[in-house]
Amino acid sequence: MTDMSSSLGQYSDLYKVLGFVFNDVDLLREALTHPSLEGGKQYQRLEFVGDRVLGLVIAEWLFEQYPDADEGGLASRHTNMVRKETLAEVAGVMKLSGFIHMAKSTEDNGGRTKPTILADACEAVIGAVNQDGGYDAARTLVRKFWKRYILQETIGKRDAKTRLQEWVQARQIPTPNYVVVERTGPAHEPFFTIEARVKGMDPAEGKGRSKREAEQDAAAKLLTRLESQGLTSKRTQVRR
Repeated sequence: MTDMSSSLGQYSDLYKVLGFVFNDVDLLREALTHPSLEGGKQYQRLEFVGDRVLGLVIAEWLFEQYPDADEGGLASRHTNMVRKETLAEVAGVMKLSGFIHMAKSTEDNGGRTKPTILADACEAVIGAVNQDGGYDAARTLVRKFWKRYILQETIGKRDAKTRLQEWVQARQIPTPNYVVVERTGPAHEPFFTIEARVKGMDPAEGKGRSKREAEQDAAAKLLTRLESQGLTSKRTQVRR
């Protein structure tokens, strides 16, 4: 086990973001060690634990939050909240990228910004918190960072692309196009502006910390416009 004073200095900024201080900092270091580094423990085992803990916390939370939802509705929301894209977004909020230990070759190939690596590290950190502080600590961590996803309106926004796709298909309109019009911010923390374009309609602009988030935002805004114009009825058509 590593000396507490030295660990506080190394990870103090991360502790502040997480709202949790590790008793055994070796668990955190393991959770932040990519498999490209040989000769020590990597994050796969803690990722395994974190995946299961996250799934259970979200399942319990959805059960509490949506008492009238059936199994299918709960499952759909659960899938959205534990998918790799969501985990990568949360890793960005946690600012894990700068703390991940990886081989130079992996880093040179954009490892610090790869969604899969960020998602895996996020799960591993959840697993490490569970092993160090117990399930209650892990649940507190998950609820802190997943609060925005539990809200009904946020879940709806995350399904906006699917709903827009169904809308155009019902009218035999070509599939929506999503075009990046601007990318700002540093490489490890980008911010995207994306247009959702549907034939015969003015585009709608969305923003987000990932392409997926910005696309969902753009689709949601386009759907809101359609609703305000009374075009969401199955009978309504747009010019082609």
